[in-house]
Amino acid sequence: MVEQSKKIISVFARYVFILLMGLGNLYIFYKLLTPLTVNTVAFVLSFFKDVTVSGTFIVINRLTIVVVPACVAGAAFYLMFILVFSTAKIDPKKRVLMLVISFVVFFLLNVGRILILIVLIDKPYFNEVHWIFWNLISTLFVVGIWVGMVYLYKIKSIPVYSDLKYVWELVNKAK
Repeated sequence: MVEQSKKIISVFARYVFILLMGLGNLYIFYKLLTPLTVNTVAFVLSFFKDVTVSGTFIVINRLTIVVVPACVAGAAFYLMFILVFSTAKIDPKKRVLMLVISFVVFFLLNVGRILILIVLIDKPYFNEVHWIFWNLISTLFVVGIWVGMVYLYKIKSIPVYSDLKYVWELVNKAK
């Protein structure tokens, strides 16, 4: 009975943590990721051009690039966070490692996406490429990273579903 109580508390705590991290319109994600994204993109660009950064603005010669929240992809990071924390039967150390690896990989892919779009900004097909990146490629990044984490860490449970199933079984046993 004590073991079951610990598991229920663990499930409850994980979902409270998920909800808390999403409060304030994903404030925590954007607060951390916006300057990190802007400065990383500016750093890479500085190898090729003179770059100035002011807040979320990156200025290259006469071209000003505004890194808006959609570029930062905070919601995609939150989705990855939800997937990792809503998956049952993962050791806490493994969970943190999965989160770190998935965030780093997604961050690097996202910075690469932004850099490609900056290179293409004056091309006539920019809007089409931007739409493809925004609507398709970013989704494939998240799905691909999650599938990679499942494979790498041999995850056997399904996010949310496995927890619901576990709680349902406990409720039915109690009857």
